[in-house]
Amino acid sequence: MERRLSAIFAADVVGYSRLMGVDEAGTLDSFKRHRRELIDPLISDHSGRIFKLTGDGMLVEFSSVVNAVACAADIQRGMAERNRDVDENSRIELRIGINIGDIIVEDGDIFGDGVNIAARLESIAQPGGIAVAASVRDQIGSRLNLGFMDRGEQSLKNIKQNIRVYTVGFGEASTRGSDLPATLDVPDHSQKFIAVLPFTNMSCDPEQEYFSDGITEDIITDLSKVSSLHVVARNTVFTYKGKSIKVKQVAQELGVRYVLEGSVRKVEGRVRITGQLIDAMYGGHVWAERYDRELTDIFAIQDEITYAIVSQLKIKLLPDERKAIETEPTGNVKAYTYYLRGRQFSHAWTKSYLHLARRMFCKAVELDPDYARAYAGIADCEAALRDWQPEDFPLERISAMAARALELDPNLAEAYASRGLALHQAGRDEEAAASFQHALAIDQGLHEANFHYARFHYMRGNFEAAVQFFKRAAELKPDDYLSPVHLMSAYASLGNSTEIESWARVGLWRAEQALKQNPENSGPAHRGALAWAHLGDDRRAREWADRALAIDPDDVVAQYNVACVYSLIGDAEQAIQLLQCVLPRSSYYQTMWFKNDSDLNAIRYDSRFTDMFSAYRRKTRRGYQGQGKW
Repeated sequence: MERRLSAIFAADVVGYSRLMGVDEAGTLDSFKRHRRELIDPLISDHSGRIFKLTGDGMLVEFSSVVNAVACAADIQRGMAERNRDVDENSRIELRIGINIGDIIVEDGDIFGDGVNIAARLESIAQPGGIAVAASVRDQIGSRLNLGFMDRGEQSLKNIKQNIRVYTVGFGEASTRGSDLPATLDVPDHSQKFIAVLPFTNMSCDPEQEYFSDGITEDIITDLSKVSSLHVVARNTVFTYKGKSIKVKQVAQELGVRYVLEGSVRKVEGRVRITGQLIDAMYGGHVWAERYDRELTDIFAIQDEITYAIVSQLKIKLLPDERKAIETEPTGNVKAYTYYLRGRQFSHAWTKSYLHLARRMFCKAVELDPDYARAYAGIADCEAALRDWQPEDFPLERISAMAARALELDPNLAEAYASRGLALHQAGRDEEAAASFQHALAIDQGLHEANFHYARFHYMRGNFEAAVQFFKRAAELKPDDYLSPVHLMSAYASLGNSTEIESWARVGLWRAEQALKQNPENSGPAHRGALAWAHLGDDRRAREWADRALAIDPDDVVAQYNVACVYSLIGDAEQAIQLLQCVLPRSSYYQTMWFKNDSDLNAIRYDSRFTDMFSAYRRKTRRGYQGQGKW
């Protein structure tokens, strides 16, 4: 018997018994034809697995929530097209329900609440429509060109808790126009929509992956400076990295017409970059080119690719846009290479990788003392490392690094976000809020600015504001499992149990994917343990907590979160024992998070807890030192 998290897709034919009563042979033939020509191929294209067939429907498992929802939308569009000229009394229409859930796999079959809820969602979907659980909608965010209408909490047959349900609006092809939300944003059709897929690393050395990723990110950044282009965010397109993809399918999932893909080969002092721009609507190449140059020409190549795309899409650049594209962050290729490596390490957000990232950024600054992004990278790393080593990274130095970055580039959003975090840690909250707001005014899509500003609000007890920015952070970075975990605690403080469960499932899904990629990282393990605890599965919560402490038994972040797990599942003794280990290594700033963390509510009035914190406060000077949760 195996347990795992999956996206489950349940579908059936509307009014199947009535159709069979009218024309049994015709109905069977028609449904088989739809399956053979449309439904089964689309499920295969989206990497789904049919694990159960009924006379009038099916259950399908997907490892990707995005694939599950995109597949359902494509099927319903296709069925609507096929039914366009068919008599209403004989047309085959489907209802589809989708859920993320824990499933049990045994003898090739799948069981569990994940399956049961999907089936119940299907039963309340409109003919030709799709109903999804809130956790599915939260996981998708804006990654697909779809709208979601909130149908509120629903009581589903044989499901203990109410489920918040959304219906999916997928455009004019829907057989029921009411499924398209009135609040759905209408795209600006004066813009060209484009996605830049991660360039493939063709170097013999897999460690050169950071270089191809960096080239991709910088091309995205340059194209984003063009107001007539709508460019899919880096965090979204990188979910396709390393996967075998079909350009047309990706374009549909991302809601774009144009897709840029390419490859990078870096050998010693030379680089070869290929790129091709594809029109997904017609399947043809708009542009293709190969650049075989000295490594020192890398910035020129990036500019040439950007200008080629702009030219092929017949876009006229404004003077400020042209100037922004041609302004390079550094002229030193070696410094740029170190910066890219540091950016790759920093994405992992663990103590060891943050130290590596900091060293890379410091080397970049050594090679180019005017490299603003590298200074901002140092500030980011040092602010994060204060979780573990507050005494080694004084706030004054972090502020100085951020100030230097802003001196060199007054419009660098990353530097304002780092500066805001340092100011908050120093207790200068008004200045911190202004700095975060400035970062977001420059780049509303900067994950770090949204995430740190959310924590700022949480620590001040402004839970509704914290929810707003944690949600945005979770949407901007599809592999961010921290924000969903924080959202559980924020919603617990607001008393919203439905949202707690929804975000617990999102956080658990993401944490499980992160653990598969980096099994040596305790971060997703102890945060996944919190999700299991909020879902009421004490056994799984303990298993994940034990795994986190086995990976990194002395990590203060892991110890704190596991203490929260024990508090949630009612093991006050172990929770307090762990907090007794954590508290002496914590700062006054960190205890401000403890004060508002609803995960500790079960033990908050235990005399051992109150005595421990009273003794700590007597010893601690008032003021902020250290980095918070965590």
